[in-house]
Amino acid sequence: MAEVLVLVDHVDGAVRKPTLELLTLARRIGDPVAVALGAGAEATASVLGEHGAVKVLTADAPEFTDYLVVPKVDALQAAFETVSPVAVLVVSSAEGKEIAARLALRVGSGIITDATDLEAGEQGPVATQAAFAASYTTKSRVSKGVPVITVKPNSAPVEPAAAAGTVEALSVSFGATATGTKVTARTPRESTGRPELTEAAIVVSGGRGVNGAENFPLIEALADSLGAAVGASRAAVDAGWYPHTSQVGQTGKSVSPQLYIASGISGAIQHRAGMQTSKTIVAINKDAEAPIFDLVDYGVVGDLFTVVPQLTEEITTRKG
Repeated sequence: MAEVLVLVDHVDGAVRKPTLELLTLARRIGDPVAVALGAGAEATASVLGEHGAVKVLTADAPEFTDYLVVPKVDALQAAFETVSPVAVLVVSSAEGKEIAARLALRVGSGIITDATDLEAGEQGPVATQAAFAASYTTKSRVSKGVPVITVKPNSAPVEPAAAAGTVEALSVSFGATATGTKVTARTPRESTGRPELTEAAIVVSGGRGVNGAENFPLIEALADSLGAAVGASRAAVDAGWYPHTSQVGQTGKSVSPQLYIASGISGAIQHRAGMQTSKTIVAINKDAEAPIFDLVDYGVVGDLFTVVPQLTEEITTRKG
C-alpha cells in the first residue's frame, strides 16, 4: 500500500493529540510513516505505532532546537525522498504551515492548508476546507506533484490501530540556510492548567459583552467546569481584557472544537472566520438580533452575567 508521510508534533517525546488525528486521516489513503525530529524523537515510536504508524523515521540534532523551521524542512525533504509518499500531512499550526509551504516549493508540489477532512480519490487525496470565513465548504485536490496538506486540529477522531511502528534513523544533510535564523532565548509559556486553545475539544470565549477584565473570571469558571480552553474576541483583546494569545478569529487563532460557547460575542465576520467550523456552537447574548445567532446550533437570549453563573453551577452540580 502507498505510504503517507506524517510530521510528528511532540514535546520531548510526548506526542500531541493533533498528530494522532493525522494518523487517523493518513490511514484512509495509505500506510502512515511518521517523521519525528528533535529531542525525544525515538520515544514517540510506541504511541505512534499504537495509532497506525507502520514506520517511524527519527532524527535528532542541535539544529532542530537551536534554529527555526528550515532544519525541519531539510529533514522532511530527506524523508520525502526516502519514502516517495502519496501525500504529506502536517498539523495546521503557524510553524506547520510554514514547513509545509517550504517543502511544497522544494519538491514542486501543490499545497492545501487548513483542511478539515481528508478522503481517498481516484486522482489523489481530496481535502475538505472551509472558505470565505467558513461560509462555504469546498473539496480540493492537488493537480501537480505529491499533495502537501496541513490539517486543522480536532478535524478527526483519535483512533488507535496497532501497527509495527518500526524505528529507522533518518539521515539528514542540512542546507546552507538551515542555520540562518538562530533561536537566542526561550520563555516557557505560563501554564493555566487548561487545554491548548487550538487543540481543545471545548472552547468558551468571551467578547465585548463581558464588559471588563474583572469579569473574565466568569468565563474562566465556566471553562474550568467543562475542562475547556478560554478564548476571547478581538474586541476583548484590543480592550486589554484578555491576552492576545487567546484571541479567536481571522487575525487570531483558528479553532475547531467539538463544542464552542460564545458569551457576549456579537458574531462579527472576523470572529466567525476563526470558529465557524466548530462542531456544535452555543451563543449567549442579550441582543436577539446579534449576527452570532445566525450560525449557532443553540442560542440563549439573556444577560451573560445571569446565564453563565447559572450554567456553571448546573454543570458543577451534575458533575459533583
